[in-house]
Amino acid sequence: MKFLNPFDNDPVDNYNVTAQPEEKKGRAAILTADDTEDLEFFYPYYRLSEEGYMVDVITPNGGEFQGKKGLGLKETLKLESVNPSGYALIYIPGGKAPAELRKNEKAISFVREFALSGKPIAAICHGAQLLVSAGLVKGKRIAAWPEVKDEIEEAGGTFVDESLVEDGKFITARKPGDLPHHLAGVLNYLNGASSTNTATSSKKAVA
Repeated sequence: MKFLNPFDNDPVDNYNVTAQPEEKKGRAAILTADDTEDLEFFYPYYRLSEEGYMVDVITPNGGEFQGKKGLGLKETLKLESVNPSGYALIYIPGGKAPAELRKNEKAISFVREFALSGKPIAAICHGAQLLVSAGLVKGKRIAAWPEVKDEIEEAGGTFVDESLVEDGKFITARKPGDLPHHLAGVLNYLNGASSTNTATSSKKAVA
């Protein structure tokens, strides 16, 4: 079923953040593509902006993208034009977007290169598929949508059915309903504090 967006023909980008905070904490990247899960994109997009981060939305071809339910942005950055070293965080929403991103060598290279920095990578739902394709889940505890369980385990990771899982620099969750807990964990990590209920997994060495 195709959802209609009432703003499709509006030249104004109604969902783009209109005012950046005066005190900026750094830059965060959301790596996504068409058919992402709308909530899993917009919740972190607005929440990170609210907390003082400049949020760059990165898509394979730049320009406009649209989520599964018809919401999206008219302007995004083209993947090949950005440098992963400029970000404090990468966030990977779910939906069908990760299945497309994992076919893109530039997306895989972007995530792999960022992982070398030791800075946090957050993923929710099917976002873990990109971590699998990048070879980053071996030996890690990862939360994801249940159908990604076999992929995670075949790649040497441990699937965890919880709303927030931290293992080193990886901060993962399962579904849209986990978003408040997930973003609280992400922001705690960025502020230098691991979430209390994931203390055991957070003590693992960062790969």
